Amino acid sequence: MRTRPWPERWLIRLLGAALSATAYLLCLPWDLRNRPATPGATEETTPVTAVGVVLLGLALLLLAAYFGHWDRLGWPLLLVAVPPVTLMHVSFRTHPEPDASLWPLAWGFFTLLIAAGVLVAAAVAHALRGEWAREDLSLTNPL
Repeated sequence: MRTRPWPERWLIRLLGAALSATAYLLCLPWDLRNRPATPGATEETTPVTAVGVVLLGLALLLLAAYFGHWDRLGWPLLLVAVPPVTLMHVSFRTHPEPDASLWPLAWGFFTLLIAAGVLVAAAVAHALRGEWAREDLSLTNPL
């Protein structure tokens, strides 16, 4: 991506960050009406499903692989991991205090999980970029 003009690079990067945030919002929708599932229960209702979590993971891995393939390795972390982690932090901060005692710990764990997944996918795509380039050269120059 370094060979593209800077407006095009930044537009693609902004689009990637927007896609990452949109994937989070679509896969893990917020229910701002946090309420107990039953009267007296300590657990709240949640719109989060296993399918949504898996779809979010796949979307983030695909975005990380794309940016890892075409850009430097630091960019996928900023463009793919930071938007969902920020939205998750905002979501956790909307919970009332008595319920929020474990949210900082959960946020830290999920931040590390998302960042590690993004970095691994980006690194693999980045490494494959070099290998594919060597294969293309070997096909054009058989000697």
